Amino acid sequence: MGDPKFSRKSYDTPSHPWQGERIKREVEIVREFGLKNKTEVWKAQTVLRNFRKQSRELQARLRGGDAQARIEADALIKKCSRMGLLPVTGSDLNDILILSEGDILSRRLQSVVFDKGLATTIKQARQLITHGHIHINGHRVTVPGYIVSREEEASVIYNDASPFTDEMHPMRISPEQAAANAAVKAEAKAKADKEMAAKAKADADEAGITLEDGGA
Repeated sequence: MGDPKFSRKSYDTPSHPWQGERIKREVEIVREFGLKNKTEVWKAQTVLRNFRKQSRELQARLRGGDAQARIEADALIKKCSRMGLLPVTGSDLNDILILSEGDILSRRLQSVVFDKGLATTIKQARQLITHGHIHINGHRVTVPGYIVSREEEASVIYNDASPFTDEMHPMRISPEQAAANAAVKAEAKAKADKEMAAKAKADADEAGITLEDGGA
């Protein structure tokens, strides 16, 4: 047991420091989500890796007829649904395998603020949060990496004391720009989902995993 004053790393770093394709991809993600550094990418990848590991292990146990595995599988699916990573209904373990780090990063408060049209750019969203302009359920949250649950998403608004509550504030985003931002993000997500689904299908075929393994 470690010293409680010194918390352990909550993420895994890349196994090799110099990999051109990986570095290029990480730079694109940092730019797309307005992250401070690559550490936030590695944190998302670690969360995703853990979810996928649980999904694969549960599928193996389900094939062996483990009744407890079904309970744990339902709990994992519900957890991902509460986080906003999966639809409320109709998901299975295979859907977890096709999630990407972008799905995790899109649930960060910074991304939610930008997607809701509360900021003109993804970087401004980070600034608004750190400066205390954003409230969740009536409480100020100043952590851009805070994961917003599905229930909390509707309560993400401006702080009542913030000057951004004034619709005429010069830094407020216009409805047209908000719609344009949403369209660009939706197109990028659709492309990423398609690529990830193809990769996951290839991995599943190689591992001999079928749709029945992850189904309800």
